[in-house]
Amino acid sequence: MNKLSNQSKDDVISIDSIIDALYDVISGEKGAERDWDRERYLFHPEARLIVIRKEESGYLDTKVMTPDEFIQYAQPFLDGESFYEYEIARKVEEFGHVVHVWSTFGSKNLIDDDKPHTRGINSIQLLNDGNRWWVMNVYWNKETDEFPLPEKYCS
Repeated sequence: MNKLSNQSKDDVISIDSIIDALYDVISGEKGAERDWDRERYLFHPEARLIVIRKEESGYLDTKVMTPDEFIQYAQPFLDGESFYEYEIARKVEEFGHVVHVWSTFGSKNLIDDDKPHTRGINSIQLLNDGNRWWVMNVYWNKETDEFPLPEKYCS
């Protein structure tokens, strides 16, 4: 078994491991190639990633992507910049095979930066099919002056 297979298998054994892998796989130094096969392995074949953006005009835009479309969207930025995203806090709700995770995140340019340049919340839906965990959806919104992070999601 190759290194990717061992790492990937470990990534999907628990809620903690799959959430940790989501943050780890997109983080790295400028020029460091991300492990996109590992990223793909985390996601169910029917998964979606959804970003909310507010245009300067005030128009609220959403971009819905498959995991491969997300990679095409994020790769030029992630490969060209030092970028570290990490979890600040987590709230988990479970029922049956479905889990919803409110994961508050911070983003830094350098791993040693004191404060994040961006914060926000990832709304993550997970599925446990009895064999492994899958990311079904990641829906995120950055913190803004209009929408500061609620305290209940910061600790």
